[in-house]
Amino acid sequence: MQKYYHEIRDPIHVFVYLDSYERKVLDSRPFQRLRSIHQLALSYLVYPGATHKRFEHSLGVMELAAKVFDVVTSQQAIGDGVRRLVPELSQADALPYWRKVLRMAALCHDIGHLPFSHAAEHELLPNGWTHETLSVEIIRCPEMEEIWRSMIPPLRSDHIAKLAVGPKEYTQDTFTTWENLLSEIVVGDAFGVDRMDYLLRDSHHAGVAYGKFDHFRLIDTLRILPSLNSEEPSLGMEHGGLHSAEALLLARYFMFQQVYLHPIRRVYDLHLKEFLTSWLPGGQFPTDVNEHLSHNDFEVLHSIQQAWADAESPSHEAAKRIFERSHYKVVYSLSSADLDIHPQPGLVLYEALREKYGDQYVRHDSYHGSAGGVIDFPVLNRNDEVVSALSESKTLSGIPASAIDFVFIDPSFRDEARQWLAGEKLNLLTKAPVEGEEA
Repeated sequence: MQKYYHEIRDPIHVFVYLDSYERKVLDSRPFQRLRSIHQLALSYLVYPGATHKRFEHSLGVMELAAKVFDVVTSQQAIGDGVRRLVPELSQADALPYWRKVLRMAALCHDIGHLPFSHAAEHELLPNGWTHETLSVEIIRCPEMEEIWRSMIPPLRSDHIAKLAVGPKEYTQDTFTTWENLLSEIVVGDAFGVDRMDYLLRDSHHAGVAYGKFDHFRLIDTLRILPSLNSEEPSLGMEHGGLHSAEALLLARYFMFQQVYLHPIRRVYDLHLKEFLTSWLPGGQFPTDVNEHLSHNDFEVLHSIQQAWADAESPSHEAAKRIFERSHYKVVYSLSSADLDIHPQPGLVLYEALREKYGDQYVRHDSYHGSAGGVIDFPVLNRNDEVVSALSESKTLSGIPASAIDFVFIDPSFRDEARQWLAGEKLNLLTKAPVEGEEA
């Protein structure tokens, strides 16, 4: 007897379930390509177990999205006030459709990723293009449109694309209140299941404990609540889940500081970007869907090996850094004492080292992002009042934003450069002009 429901074993969620219509998406060429896109780029050169792919991450995001949807739309979770704000919650015939749309959006949210995921994405795509815009193009391409139409009920590709990337990336149309809520389940800053899965999965495969948190308790306490500054609803939680939310956001901060922003992981991104810029025609990946789908990590790795073996190749030097693990070494990393002297110490020292040793031997890498930092959301307290999470949790208000500022140098110069910096750093930082101030 032919199976209608299928299960896939998963190291994080034990099983991921999907029906035969959803299986068509899984078996499609665009989604199968994710088997050959590493989740963490070249991080496996630092964390040997981090060889997992976007394929299994996307399955996990779909599984979590369905769980969140079932919790927040359950009758016991919906108060009359929320029902007035979100009429769709009272339309029983609409919920199965939107549940399926949400699952497919979660499954396809990363379908547009470049080879090696986020490594050098901004530099390797034309202006205005991101992996999210590529995901939208793929979701709406003829091959996928045929699958969406064949489903029961048929799904609209624009609904799927909206929920997959959210209002910041999908600018072709406005979002309804309901669509905003559902997209928040996938890509939301506080409780997006994309982040839940990548923290749990990346932590597991990298062999670190930083990304673990009680996602079972977290999901069980999620609720649709009025936003803090308006009547618009958003994802929030009951007070009993607050510690799980603290653990999630702390896990994200620690994973960024310890894994995603690891200096050697970051310098491999720089070497990979240099290789790809030299290797790709015009120095960028194509945005045509069919051409995009033809590129993957295995093709790039094979080309790296070829360039390494050919000393005449214009990509040889970058390929050698990766293939032989002869990456540039850290000669400077950010310190709070240096920030007290100058707001951009890494940039100042990079310019000085570049002038001394030559542009080809020195690299600079900085990140001042939103990983960590203050995130607020509504909480239903024990008095049935909707309040700010920050007013209920001192922990949340104390999570700093992630920041790095590295200078790397060719290994042959590292010891000499460190000695030189030890004697010159204070003088360089003190005398360097600050942007916006008169010299």
